[in-house]
Parts: sequence; C-alpha cells; structure tokens
Amino acid sequence: MIDEAVDAIERGQAVIVPTDTVYGLAASAFDADAALGLYRLKSRPSTQPMAVLASSVDTLLELVPELGRRAGAIARALLPGPFTLVLPNPARRFAWLTGEHTDTIGVRVAELPEPMLELVGRVRALAATSANLRGGPDPAKVDDVPQELRDAVGATIDVGELPGVASTVIDFTAEEPRVIREGAASGAEAIERARRAAS
Repeated sequence: MIDEAVDAIERGQAVIVPTDTVYGLAASAFDADAALGLYRLKSRPSTQPMAVLASSVDTLLELVPELGRRAGAIARALLPGPFTLVLPNPARRFAWLTGEHTDTIGVRVAELPEPMLELVGRVRALAATSANLRGGPDPAKVDDVPQELRDAVGATIDVGELPGVASTVIDFTAEEPRVIREGAASGAEAIERARRAAS
C-alpha cells in the first residue's frame, strides 16, 4: 500500500491519504505540475492556497528555513497537531501552493496514523487539501470521498474512519494572530499557547 502510494507520488499523481482530521487529496509538494493537478481535480481556483504537509517540524524548518525564531517557536508549540498554520514566507517558497499571497505559506505537521508516518517520511512533504470537491463535506471515510476523485488518483490509503473535522487554520503572519477556520481544535487556546512559546 505504501509502496504503491510513494510510486504514484513520484510519478506526479495524486493520492488519497488519511490525516489526523479528515481524508486528504495529496501530491508531491516539490512538483508544481502535480500540485496544480490537485486544483484541477477539485475544480478549485489556483489563487487559493494549499497546505504543505511535512513529515516533521524539523523537516518543515528545513524546507522553509526563513521561518525564523518566532514562527519556528509557534510551529514547535502547535505541531504535530490538528492545525494548519499560515506563516511568513519571505523567500516565496512553494509558490505554486501559496495562492495569491506568495509571501505566506500554510503548513501542517499532523499526528498521522502509522501508514502515513512512513509515507510522508519517505517523500518528506506533500501538497495536501481535503479529499472533497470544492465546497463539499469533509470526508471522514474513504467512502465519503467523491467517486470521481477516487477514480482519478494513483493510490488510496484507507485506515478506516477518521474524526471528520478539518484542521483549525490560524494566521500568524500579522502582529495579532487570527483564526481563519475553527476546526478540530480550539483556535483561541492554540493562539495562547503560541504566544507563550514565542515570548
């Protein structure tokens, strides 16, 4: 299962994968064409950002070394966990995933189920979005993923039912953090933890 998924990712294909929140649609974060393919599959405008799902916080800081002391401290305080953090991206890395705002980047390091730990460890980072069509419900089970997406991917990793609530998205790029989407964990509590870590 993992070998098949890694092979699909290395060939530029999309895969359906479990996270700590919902099933995701993922491709190599390092392959702009593969990432753009995710937008096409979901009929999602490429002006909207997509998250980089890294294998660990250390890997994330290697991939975006400009995150610096404050952003690095925030990432270590909240990740791994059910959060997508929007952080400064001054070098405009992974521009094909940042949408209109190339100076910011959305990042995840999830508390992954065992098969995904191996997968993300082998590929280092994925471009990831929920495995639904634009505006559709977040999938807690593979059967919840629209059939047209299941038919279009190179591999699917099924670990059974997930919590089914998407990650909480928090923007830390301004002086005052803000919750963009309340999801699987409290945004207010996360902001307080991040403030203590970055002080």
